[in-house]
Amino acid sequence: MSEPQTLQPAGTRLDVWLWAARFFRTRSLAKQAIETGKVDVAGQRPKSSRVVRIGDALRISRGEEVFEVSVRGLSDARGPAAVAQALYEESAASRASREQARLQRQAARTGYRAPEHRPDKRARRLIRALGDIDAL
Repeated sequence: MSEPQTLQPAGTRLDVWLWAARFFRTRSLAKQAIETGKVDVAGQRPKSSRVVRIGDALRISRGEEVFEVSVRGLSDARGPAAVAQALYEESAASRASREQARLQRQAARTGYRAPEHRPDKRARRLIRALGDIDAL
């Protein structure tokens, strides 16, 4: 009798892989990102049913972050973050550009200081008065 062979899949659906690699919280969010052009595979706009194979280059835009990754493993099940991070390898240039963008966003908001507490009655009256000046 022959032993059962464990066959590794040749590929995984793109939306499933993005969900399993924890780029998106749900499969429907991954599918929506693919359909709106936020995911490129080898420089081309794919369909959500496209098969991802090991070695494919992906460009993923998520909010203000852009990831350029290459596929290192396949999975169709969402697991722990450590397992998900083993499914891809981010390029050094992508990591550096994300860090640079994060620092720029941080520098843009350094001048703003949130109030320590809610405005009291006098402060609310001043806010309303200043708001009326802008309406003129």
